[in-house]
Amino acid sequence: MRPSFYSRLVDTPSHFLNLLQSPLALLTRWYVSWQFLKSGWLKLTDWTTTLDLFHNEYHVPVLPPTLAAVVGTFGELFFPVLIVLGLGGRIGALGLFAVNLMAVISYSHVLLTDGFEAALGQHVLWGFMLAVLAVHGNGALSLDRLLLQYRRPSAPNMSLA
Repeated sequence: MRPSFYSRLVDTPSHFLNLLQSPLALLTRWYVSWQFLKSGWLKLTDWTTTLDLFHNEYHVPVLPPTLAAVVGTFGELFFPVLIVLGLGGRIGALGLFAVNLMAVISYSHVLLTDGFEAALGQHVLWGFMLAVLAVHGNGALSLDRLLLQYRRPSAPNMSLA
């Protein structure tokens, strides 16, 4: 039976768009990771200023300021590396999503005021990108996918990507 006009209309673009899924996931991983790696590196290279910011400017709930600085900086440096490499499935995206959310909560006294809509918008964009990666996974261009190809044949097929 010959495919219907509707079927051809839908299937043709879908086929080409499916080819873009993994490259788009890779570019998304790289872009969002770069934003947090820059921030984490800046915190690490000027630790005195970082501690000052966490003591006086950022209002991290529950954690003492010095511990919040260590945990936040670690999160901004560790999770992006997982995401860039596509290693650890969705753990990196979920971890960085939490770091991003905590940044918004800790700096909400500034981000939620008039004139800071663009800064808040960046966090919303990053959060959305991380949510998409957490839901859809790393894509085929990832270390997870490569490692799964070399797993033992007797192991159950559990997709991390």
